[in-house]
Amino acid sequence: MDGKVALISGAARGIGGETARLMLEAGATVAIGDVLDERGRETARTLGDAALYVHLDVSRDEDWNTAVAAALGRFGKLDILVNNAGLFLGKDIEAASLAEWERLCAVNLTGVFLGTKLCLPALREAAQQSPHRSAIVNLASTAGIVGSTQDPLYSMTKGGVTLFTKSAALEFARKGYRIRVNSMHPGTIGTDMGDQVLATRARNLGTNDIEAARRQVIERLPIGRMGTPNDIAKGIVFLASDDAAFMTGAGLVIDGGITAQ
Repeated sequence: MDGKVALISGAARGIGGETARLMLEAGATVAIGDVLDERGRETARTLGDAALYVHLDVSRDEDWNTAVAAALGRFGKLDILVNNAGLFLGKDIEAASLAEWERLCAVNLTGVFLGTKLCLPALREAAQQSPHRSAIVNLASTAGIVGSTQDPLYSMTKGGVTLFTKSAALEFARKGYRIRVNSMHPGTIGTDMGDQVLATRARNLGTNDIEAARRQVIERLPIGRMGTPNDIAKGIVFLASDDAAFMTGAGLVIDGGITAQ
């Protein structure tokens, strides 16, 4: 990834933060976008001069425009977009309010649309100078492939991300934009969002015992453990790199084997 410039949403911590770290190790420079300003600035400071933090509420087009301008102003171009920011609601259909649904859509769907749309001109320009094209990686989920027993509304948004990825890949290919678009599908991962999933599972079991829920998840995983941010970040870096030059419109599943059952 030498010489590549990436913008990663939701990168103050977790999978996004680990992706930023691995991209820097691979030779890229990175703009870290998030709404967690203090945590995001600290992540950028830890990573050094090759990282930049910018406040980014993915549901606001003004924030995206500012983030793109900051990346271009600091690094001169934009080769990679990682639409990583996401929310998990953890409520049944009957329990969720319209306001909660709209917020979920604002981040998980509108955020991916706006990121793709507003980064497109810079990605397209950079692609003309790259033999392997620019790249977009959208964070979907195994819940975008199979139904989620814990959060049908989350599953609905991630299913949308999955098909948007395929359609965007085809549109950009048709238009000759030289931009690859692929999706990443993590299983249950040891992050703050992963803890929310476990809390929801524990509540649905009627115990509120998060450790019992964790054990139940691990027992169902053929690989015998939950995933880590590093497991997923390695896959994102691959999809964004020139090693994935022949991949577009595809989904990479890293889930410990849960969807194989």
